[in-house]
Amino acid sequence: MLRKLLLPVVLVFVSAVAVADRLKVGISTDYPPLAYKQEGRIVGIEADNATAVGAILGQKMVLVEMPFEALIPALQSGNIDIIMSGMSVTAARGDQVSFIDPYMEIGQMAILLAANAARFSQSWSIYRKGVRVGVEPGTTGADFAETELLEAKVSYFNNPAAAFAGLRNDNIDLYVHDAPTSWQLATSQDNGDLLSLYAPLTNEQLAWAVRKDDARLAQLLAAALLTMKSNGSLRYILNRWIPVTVEVR
Repeated sequence: MLRKLLLPVVLVFVSAVAVADRLKVGISTDYPPLAYKQEGRIVGIEADNATAVGAILGQKMVLVEMPFEALIPALQSGNIDIIMSGMSVTAARGDQVSFIDPYMEIGQMAILLAANAARFSQSWSIYRKGVRVGVEPGTTGADFAETELLEAKVSYFNNPAAAFAGLRNDNIDLYVHDAPTSWQLATSQDNGDLLSLYAPLTNEQLAWAVRKDDARLAQLLAAALLTMKSNGSLRYILNRWIPVTVEVR
């Protein structure tokens, strides 16, 4: 269905595209619903984004799976051409890569045991002294905790599953992570004892990235994204994977 939706716009761009026969797309598959594995296949928002962009550009998009921390080095070394992996735009990353216009706005959210919801019913409660907060190292959630939650006790977990265990074992009070992790709780049958405080703690933008010296590919991707926004295919992709309403600009 997605390919049928995009077919009318393919002809608009094919004549203008003269890039490699295929584009290698770096993606980390530990971030549902942005990118993850399902029955051995890479699925999610970014996988659909790659399919849509490939149709618009008339290019084969090859998904190259790797850990998130390896994406920027792989891009800089030429092992991949694009990063499409739910990457937040930050100044530090912007020094290393060129970001395309954002395709989605998200924020960090706090996850907790449902039984403890009353303790954090007020928006200011997360900032109280001594609150035990879990984060994933190297993420914007960790940046938020380290700069904004100065009186919290911060612990580090390598992935959401480990942090969820920390909540259940009473090692932490809250787990601060990207909104997609909270969205997954809305449809998961395995984490019914957890809930998210759906008030975003930060305002972040997700975008694709290319090498600093690849201005031509950046222009092509920007034009493809504009087409996806105008013809409704981006909204279709987001609505397919996200169980809650988000603002796309």
